[in-house]
Amino acid sequence: MAAALLKLRAGGRVTVSSAGTDPAAEVEPEVAQVLHEAGVALEDAFPKPLTDEVIQAADIVVTMGCGDACPVVPGRRYLDWPVADPDGAPIDAVRAIRDKIDVHITELLTSLPGH
Repeated sequence: MAAALLKLRAGGRVTVSSAGTDPAAEVEPEVAQVLHEAGVALEDAFPKPLTDEVIQAADIVVTMGCGDACPVVPGRRYLDWPVADPDGAPIDAVRAIRDKIDVHITELLTSLPGH
């Protein structure tokens, strides 16, 4: 959800990758719905595993509660956003999670040079 929202909000100004420590087989229907409501198209989206290569390719790594499960690569900026897992949550809770992530995205984008 965060990667999809960041891609939309950044408007091509940053490169965004997404991965999870325990990715689901597909995007949850509630997540797809609340992202669609926010203007995000998910035609080709699917959950992907977090690998060392994904971390090494990043300048900024945003995590959401993965703790010790996330690999750490020196020289990267790490941000941990305290948001709930939307898996199995009712639609109103997923909307609240989306909105909280969106606040973090706005803060991140305003912190980047030239943005």
